Amino acid sequence: MQDTLLIVDDNKDILQLLSRDLGKDYLVVTAQNGQHALEMIENHPVRIIISDMQTPLLSGFDLCQHVKTSLHYAHIPVILLTAGKRLQSQLDGLKAGADACIDKPFSSEHLKAQINSLLNNRKKIRAYYTRYPQGHIATAHCPKPEEDFLAALNSLILDNIENTALDVDLLAKLLNISRPTLYRKIKALSDMTPNELVMETRLKKAVELLTGTGYKIFEVALMTGFNSQSSFGKAFLRQFKMTPTAFQQIRKKDGILRTSFL
Repeated sequence: MQDTLLIVDDNKDILQLLSRDLGKDYLVVTAQNGQHALEMIENHPVRIIISDMQTPLLSGFDLCQHVKTSLHYAHIPVILLTAGKRLQSQLDGLKAGADACIDKPFSSEHLKAQINSLLNNRKKIRAYYTRYPQGHIATAHCPKPEEDFLAALNSLILDNIENTALDVDLLAKLLNISRPTLYRKIKALSDMTPNELVMETRLKKAVELLTGTGYKIFEVALMTGFNSQSSFGKAFLRQFKMTPTAFQQIRKKDGILRTSFL
């Protein structure tokens, strides 16, 4: 599935040029002013916004500021296109929270490199989280607003970890945002669906409980919201390529080895 880019510019020629160039690799939607851009964000799963600084009704600067201060949209990276290497324009854009500022005229290769860099940073969060059994999504490096959201989300999931009914609908209700918005936000930040994030958080908490706490495996399963030890074991094996029993044995041996070297 292609990532969706929103291009905002009141120059139709530039919109057509960028749409044609970027449309080879992405799904492109366009807007001719900042106000229209906000409507597009509400109706499309936008992964990146590329906006000229000077757009009618709502400038690129104001659009960026609105996006970056919104709980619903702060996760969307913004690239601002500034005029003629004006340092002040770039500084204003960065102050507004832009993830990148590019001077006009610019090469399409430069723009594509910025887009790829921003998208790859999101993928690194998922890779980090999946790779380390005791890592949490909230500890993955990302910009401050997104980091705060992930930390709050992680705490919310952990507070309800024993609830077997915890899913995207319940999370959206607890966060007081719409289900589609929550889905898009989590997907954009972590490259996971909300239900995948809940499952992986359950398993990460299980890893903590299996490490030196004395809890039995069936107790850990219930404490992390699994209906049975069997379903817990299958999920754990699928995620970490080992059973909970094997993990406990490895951790026990690791503890013995560490103690012997102290």
